[in-house]
Amino acid sequence: MPEAAAIRLLLVDDHPLVRDGLRARLSPLEGIEVVGEAGDADTAQAEALRCRPTLVLMDVGMRELNGIALAGRLLADHPGLRVLMLSMYDNPEYVQRALQAGASGYVLKDAPASEIVSAIRTVAEGGVFLSPAVSRRLFRNQTPRPVLSPRESQILAALARGLSSKQMALALDLSARTVDAHRQSIKRKLMLDTQADLIRYAIEHVRLQGGGGDESVA
Repeated sequence: MPEAAAIRLLLVDDHPLVRDGLRARLSPLEGIEVVGEAGDADTAQAEALRCRPTLVLMDVGMRELNGIALAGRLLADHPGLRVLMLSMYDNPEYVQRALQAGASGYVLKDAPASEIVSAIRTVAEGGVFLSPAVSRRLFRNQTPRPVLSPRESQILAALARGLSSKQMALALDLSARTVDAHRQSIKRKLMLDTQADLIRYAIEHVRLQGGGGDESVA
């Protein structure tokens, strides 16, 4: 059986020391290949074209154009790309805006290295990852949801974007019947009764609607 392709990782952070530290920690790991790095938006866009990453690890607090806005631009230009935000801040508004921009995860810079690696692998496999500290702030007053599989997380995110089962099947290279089976599994895990409940949950908990349109991030 052929080995899974390595995760092609692009590091985007405007602090060279942070990029150096991330590259030193991540490059030796099996299944992860750091293929490029950038310290600003223009370089990040050029590197995304040059090295064709599968995942971008993106700093939120970039100068000039912040990482959330840049994530939206990169995803618009490269629809198959996955973006994981990296931040010093566990501010729920930043997390909401990052997910709305299309990012698939949000991990804190002071998280253990094992957590950052887990986030990279989860997002690269199609899942959604939030640092536990971020999740606690977002869902402090809500019942924790069961853990969904990476594929179920993809389906939930697609539902939040308004995709039909046929559209999801085409995008994920699955049969419509398989997509429907995943939808039923998600409903069971989340104890939801109807498809309308499922879609409402997806919109509220994945896209996390709200937040301003201002692109600036402190």
